[in-house]
Amino acid sequence: MRRDIDAFLEYLTKEKDCSQNTLVAYRNDLTQLIAYIDAERAKGIIKSTDELLKSYLLKLREKKYSSATTARKVASARSFFKFMFDSGKIRENPTQNLISPQVNKRPPTVLSPSEYQRLLAEPANLSTPEAKRDVVMLELLYATGLRVSELVSLNVTDIDLEQNCVHCVHGNSKRQVPFGYHIGQLLRNFLRNDRLDLLYNEKVEALFLNRRGDRLTRQGFWQIIKNYASKAGLSSKVTPHILRHSFAVHKLSTGTAIQQVQQLLGHAHISSTKIYKQARLSSR
Repeated sequence: MRRDIDAFLEYLTKEKDCSQNTLVAYRNDLTQLIAYIDAERAKGIIKSTDELLKSYLLKLREKKYSSATTARKVASARSFFKFMFDSGKIRENPTQNLISPQVNKRPPTVLSPSEYQRLLAEPANLSTPEAKRDVVMLELLYATGLRVSELVSLNVTDIDLEQNCVHCVHGNSKRQVPFGYHIGQLLRNFLRNDRLDLLYNEKVEALFLNRRGDRLTRQGFWQIIKNYASKAGLSSKVTPHILRHSFAVHKLSTGTAIQQVQQLLGHAHISSTKIYKQARLSSR
């Protein structure tokens, strides 16, 4: 089953755009769960997986984990066994009747407009090709709410400067996200000039390149933002996903319908978008 955990984590990386911290949490939770199941099965007392899961939940309560931690571990188990069921590796999902403790969700962390300007000022004050690229990436991310995996996966042909929109793919879904005149001008100048300073092979289709002329990676951009945030005196927890959160909150705060924000973000379920309503109220 440990190989199944590896397959599940690979699925989360490629299809769900989970951060490294999230993947580590999933691995720790599932490793703990599997170790418990193996130990209990070795005793030969409890046999069915659903009974083992209920017993595991009781064990978590006995260890006095917080409700949030317990809920996360239950969510990890649910996601894993759903993956196992959907991929045909098990015939029934044993977590269907597993009850998770109620936890009040905290609104997502967002950057205020002044904090974003402080972050943007770091690369904007530099003249290197990498810094000019970073300005465009930050501006595009803040203006469209793309996932970081979508951002670094963009090719030159995904930018439509006539319609002022970006074509992006996430898993099996595709969508168009519009951007304003300012972003259009940034991208137009970037494509005509600054991108060429990092381009060594004209066959490379990637929009954003690293200093070697290859596609910039998701991990590379995370580190770039972390460094700028540190220099700007912002929290070290500033990530590309926080810019996505900030985009969503800004849209809702300016009167954009939640259904439209859902479409722009590419959320499959509107429940994922509703959490931003809390962030909008708390950010005033």
